[in-house]
Amino acid sequence: MLQPHANSILLNADDNVVIALQDIAAGASVAHVDCPLSGQVMRGHKIARKPISAGENVIRYGQIIGQAKADIKPGEHVHVHNLGMGDHSQDYQHAEASIPLEPATQERTFLGYRRQTGRAGTRNYIGILTSVNCSGSVAKFIAEAAEKSGLLDEFPNVDGIVPIVHGTGCGMSGKDEGYATLFRTLSGYAQHPNFAAILLIGLGCEVMQIADLVGDRKIRPDGDLRYMTIQQTGGTRKTIEAGLKELRALAELANKAERTPVPISEITVGMQCGGSDGYSGITANPALGIASDLLVRHGGTTILSETSEIYGAEHLLTRRAVSVDVGKKLIERVRWWEDYTARNGGEMDNNPSPGNKRGGLTTILEKSLGAAAKGGSAPLVDVYKFGEPVDKKGFVFMDSPGFDPCSVTGQIASGANIIVFTTGRGSVSGYMPTPCIKLATNSEMYGRMSEDMDINCGDVISDNVSLEAKGEEIFEMIIAVASGKQSKSEELGFGGVEFVPWQIGAVM
Repeated sequence: MLQPHANSILLNADDNVVIALQDIAAGASVAHVDCPLSGQVMRGHKIARKPISAGENVIRYGQIIGQAKADIKPGEHVHVHNLGMGDHSQDYQHAEASIPLEPATQERTFLGYRRQTGRAGTRNYIGILTSVNCSGSVAKFIAEAAEKSGLLDEFPNVDGIVPIVHGTGCGMSGKDEGYATLFRTLSGYAQHPNFAAILLIGLGCEVMQIADLVGDRKIRPDGDLRYMTIQQTGGTRKTIEAGLKELRALAELANKAERTPVPISEITVGMQCGGSDGYSGITANPALGIASDLLVRHGGTTILSETSEIYGAEHLLTRRAVSVDVGKKLIERVRWWEDYTARNGGEMDNNPSPGNKRGGLTTILEKSLGAAAKGGSAPLVDVYKFGEPVDKKGFVFMDSPGFDPCSVTGQIASGANIIVFTTGRGSVSGYMPTPCIKLATNSEMYGRMSEDMDINCGDVISDNVSLEAKGEEIFEMIIAVASGKQSKSEELGFGGVEFVPWQIGAVM
């Protein structure tokens, strides 16, 4: 598909555009185009390879990415000035192309923490989880006091103390969809296998009550959860003192955990893309799709999300659904989003972002087709709501916004113990308690930001590395990081502000 030293790439024989692989000057010859370039085109952007009439579909990946807003000549730049969404409708065929992957013959393991629930963690943190924004500062005060006192110095098996604070939990209905979504999110974090133990802190008068979160059941079967409210404990100072005592007791329990060999079927990867560019759907995303298929073949789980950013590609996923019901669950979520955006004065094609457009993406259809490539080719086993526990192995979908910190928060609440994040513009973030592996889509950005990026996928273009080889590299990195290797975002200390629950409904 890619010829050595070519300055553009044709992704599908049916495409009427090619993608520039470098900045190309006006008047230059372009691979796959029979006439010179009419004006300068930047790397990652689209060039017409044949005449496209106004109203005609523009095709990339062999799929419709929009309609021409004006006549476009061969050699012209195709972007926001002459390409728009047009009417969007899809032929949803369910479960017609669900082909199981061949199971792996070699059993692989990673060094993980086997919990009493049977699940496996990739890290061994203690979490300070807050029920409401009002208890967030005190949670941070407790974590800071623990660090200053050197509390963890005598507990070498504990990776750290992570305060999980957020901006909601009160000023909301106690019985609507927003409440249920936050409840699932907090419960998911409280039970996450990357936490060896949890200290749950509330204020006392909030809508999201500690008593409701804990209930009559053990939120953690291992019992490694303590909880308190600031009002009942006697205020800030007394809560900090009580919190430190509880942390010491929890650290003694957490320190007993040790890494042991665990089948990689216990790895659950949340797959994300942020700051995408014209290369995302050519390099990092399809390479991650290959790694996803490898993990699924070994019995593991991968989670695709960002419903607003698979819009226009959902018909490809429904075809891979294992049943008609699973395909319909995905479309129900898409219809929910169409209504959600409409009633809030938005629209589904308010994407791509300005940064995405500078990188060459024009419509949400184009962005979504590239984003969906992260899901590889495995059958779609099930569809989950935001933060809903993922209880099936294989490739699944979790409903979420396209806002990356929020989407990752949902994936972790659903059980992801590794995050793999592709980026073309250079997103920087991390998501305690789950390590995040960053994949650069292009070599230029990787060169500028190599301290933040774990793997360069731009060499698929720059050095003709095969997608299969890059997928294998990502797969091996997932196993290494699951076994304790620090990712770049962990080395830099990210994870303190990226817990972002999805707020749905009125703030009152």
